Amino acid sequence: ARLLSAVASSRAASTAAVAIESDDSPADLPPPDISSSRNPAEEYLGRILNARVYDAAVETPLQRAPVLSGLMGNSVLLKREDLQPVFSFKIRGAYNKMSSLAPDQLAQGVVACSAGNHAQGVALSARMLGCNATIVMPLATPAIKVNAVAQHGGPTVRVVLHGNNYDESAAEAHRLVEEENMSLVHPFDDPAVIAGQGTIGMEILRECTASDGPDAIFVCCGGGGMLAGIAAYVKGVRPSVKVIGVEAADAAGMTASIREGRVVTLDNVGLFADGAAVKTIGTETFRICNRLVDDMVTVSTDQICEAIKLSYNDARVILEPAGALGVAGMKKYIETHELQGRTLVAITSGANMDFSRLRFVSERSDASERMLAITIPENPGSFRRLYSLVWPRNVTEFSYRFESRERADVMLSFQPKAQGENDTADDDFRRVVSSLRKSGFDCYDISENELAKVHGRHLAGGRSNPDNERVFRFNFPESPGALKRFLNSLDFHWNITMFHYRNHGDDYGRVLVGIQSDVECGKNLNAALKKLGYPYFEETDNPVYRTFLLKEPKGRRD
Repeated sequence: ARLLSAVASSRAASTAAVAIESDDSPADLPPPDISSSRNPAEEYLGRILNARVYDAAVETPLQRAPVLSGLMGNSVLLKREDLQPVFSFKIRGAYNKMSSLAPDQLAQGVVACSAGNHAQGVALSARMLGCNATIVMPLATPAIKVNAVAQHGGPTVRVVLHGNNYDESAAEAHRLVEEENMSLVHPFDDPAVIAGQGTIGMEILRECTASDGPDAIFVCCGGGGMLAGIAAYVKGVRPSVKVIGVEAADAAGMTASIREGRVVTLDNVGLFADGAAVKTIGTETFRICNRLVDDMVTVSTDQICEAIKLSYNDARVILEPAGALGVAGMKKYIETHELQGRTLVAITSGANMDFSRLRFVSERSDASERMLAITIPENPGSFRRLYSLVWPRNVTEFSYRFESRERADVMLSFQPKAQGENDTADDDFRRVVSSLRKSGFDCYDISENELAKVHGRHLAGGRSNPDNERVFRFNFPESPGALKRFLNSLDFHWNITMFHYRNHGDDYGRVLVGIQSDVECGKNLNAALKKLGYPYFEETDNPVYRTFLLKEPKGRRD
């Protein structure tokens, strides 16, 4: 009663807060409406306070993130839901739903459709409650996820692989509900599941007093269960705190639905943030979020990858893509609205990362990297002159292949550096581009070119047929300026026909170099290479070089 009274007495203040703070929101998203007589915050407050989650879930820490705080100019706190027994917040809603079932319902068993964290939450809940559970997963579900469900659930859990996609698996789950009288545990669109996830908001506000924040909470959104639950509690207890949902840009169902004022079904969704890849959000989650959520933010795949890296720097945890959405959205929101000195919370919602994805995340996580396509004259010395215009900035990639005797095309990636307090990395990038063009190097920005980032950088150059070409692999200790020292050690008069370098964070830099060696140069080439002092291996007779990098087979020229 005391809390409900507080809700009523704070309505006027809440409406004023929304009116003031809505200047920061996009014009096409309406501010939340919490003044209606049917307020979801009031409906759900009692459900959340009485949610039975702590038999299975733990109260996760609200951890200060000093690295993120310094980077973003705000006090950043991470709500560590990745520390749950199933490494995801999903255990809260699953257990609250299942523990609310009547004994006869539990005896009939439960069914869930999921290929991810919800399945693991249901499996563990079934083991703790001693009931049978059937988890329906698509046929293509990776074995690691199938095994994780079996491990959490034990002998009472049965995994059924059915269907080529989620929709076909969901149809099988609904058939089991109808024909075998089993209870469905929905991943998000169920009041008990929403209330279970709402306990996250309860824990945040319990740790933060009204005087020390938070000013906003950034919440991952897929189907909307966690966002709806947190919004319901926060707006019911401390309505001045902003609740901001974050979605992957290629799976932004809640953003589209709030904009349209109705539940929108997306034609397709991206699968990188697979834990939040939902075509159709929930009817109940939409009703709550449409009324209570202050704003929605969408983030790109690269921004998610960067957030995974930034979270690792602070928490030493590798979040799954969906688990990093809160951090990614927070960073984007701070930059867009130029926030300073606020207290902000991001939910790190899960850490069930597939190891095979780490290479892609590492490749795409460096937001400071910029990529250029550059045309240079094909003559000795132009290669080194190009590099000198970028130095001393850190060059992370250099790809080149001989094309003609007149010109060559180069892909170059580097990290611009801000030169002062009022100078940005973007300013420095523009200076480099201007310097290159003034020196006669035509270039254009391909930093946001998906073809270049995913494929082109690995295929740049293709086949060529330069005379007297010999190919070598070099290894040199990776350190600041190492690539510059390597280039300076090469004979100025050698004509470089191929050059590929990519910094992968290894302790050794690896470079592939093609060198034209005529009769006079060839006599001394081996001796000159030995004087470089770097380990090298000749690859002129390597079948991969001859098959993929030469236009036609040719004899080796010594």
